[in-house]
Amino acid sequence: MPASSSAGDRRTSAPSASRPTARQPAEESGLRLYDGDGDVLMSGFGGAAAGGAAAASRPGAAAFLDRAEHVTLLPDAPTLVDKAGRIRILWGQQMLPDVLAGKYRSVVCGVNSDDNSHGIIAQLVDLTHTSQWTAKTVTSYAKMFSEAISIHAADDREPYILKYDLDSILILALLRPKGRDYFTMDDLARGFQTVNKMLQGRRERIPVCSVSFLGARSNRLIESEKSRREPSFESVLRTMYAAGFRGDVYPAPGMWNLGHIGVFPAFPFPEGLDRMRAGGF
Repeated sequence: MPASSSAGDRRTSAPSASRPTARQPAEESGLRLYDGDGDVLMSGFGGAAAGGAAAASRPGAAAFLDRAEHVTLLPDAPTLVDKAGRIRILWGQQMLPDVLAGKYRSVVCGVNSDDNSHGIIAQLVDLTHTSQWTAKTVTSYAKMFSEAISIHAADDREPYILKYDLDSILILALLRPKGRDYFTMDDLARGFQTVNKMLQGRRERIPVCSVSFLGARSNRLIESEKSRREPSFESVLRTMYAAGFRGDVYPAPGMWNLGHIGVFPAFPFPEGLDRMRAGGF
């Protein structure tokens, strides 16, 4: 989906006088994004106020682009060395085609012992040519494992990580605790701690990507047993990061409708966000 790279398009505060707006450098240097009239045609995101004269003269096109799925991508903080590593956020990208194209060797997602026909794991096993798994056998294996641990390891802390080897792709699936139709943030933290251990020193399992666990139909994520609401994307990223995960994360497709909110391409987010939350600039 198209994404606006202008950091100033959606900000409520005016940019600093010492720093030019995102549009000024491109206009002064003659930079163009598209061939032909592409720049004019794609300048309507955010409506006439954001698109300037070009959008104002084309109110119908501007309104259409403003309603279209898009994200407002803000630049990451400049740095030369990233000592702690980071999680890349693949805004506007589709996970399934990237995985099937061989861009990753491992995938992290959820699995349950009831029905996985609507999850991404079913699509992966069905569409991977080297896979000997099906959505039905994925669920059968999860059910067998879940029943076994309920007998022999009932006191262990869930979730467990099930490995599905598709030859070209390794799926590391967080097994949803038995008797529940959701994961909690504590489940996510423990699960990713185990995932991190499975990835450490295993270069053949890198690069790795993960779903965001948000907006899921089969394996939904909630904050806790007391608070049944879905956590924020930032909370999910913070939990993954604290567990040691440094792969790529694909946002939920529903987040592409939040074009009025600026997003960053990686986590941790710039420190300026916390300063703004504290009332600073």
